Amino acid sequence: PPPPPPYRPGSADPRLNRPLRERYPQIRSTSGYADPRVHSTGPGPGAGTEQEPERSAKLSGRLMLAMTVVIGQLWALSIAVNAWMRGDTDTAWWCAGFLLLSFLVVLTLWSLDKNDR
Repeated sequence: PPPPPPYRPGSADPRLNRPLRERYPQIRSTSGYADPRVHSTGPGPGAGTEQEPERSAKLSGRLMLAMTVVIGQLWALSIAVNAWMRGDTDTAWWCAGFLLLSFLVVLTLWSLDKNDR
């Protein structure tokens, strides 16, 4: 028997639209731009615009503060480990206290506004 013609998904020739053994055989590779089931692409009008700018500013400020605290914690952790390895336990304990205090600051910020969760 002659070999089958090359497969082209979504072809106008019915004999080329043979069944597929893929997960979603009804969706061809042309879906999205040539599929008649797709009426519109993308979100509707106004998508991507900020609906609550005050909330966004508040969350951005909290995020910046939290990232600053995390960077400070990483710095203090590296100082604490270096001090501990040198045998300077006083500095290591001060850094551990700073780590605990900064964690409590972030925890307090998190608990301020329960509506944002």
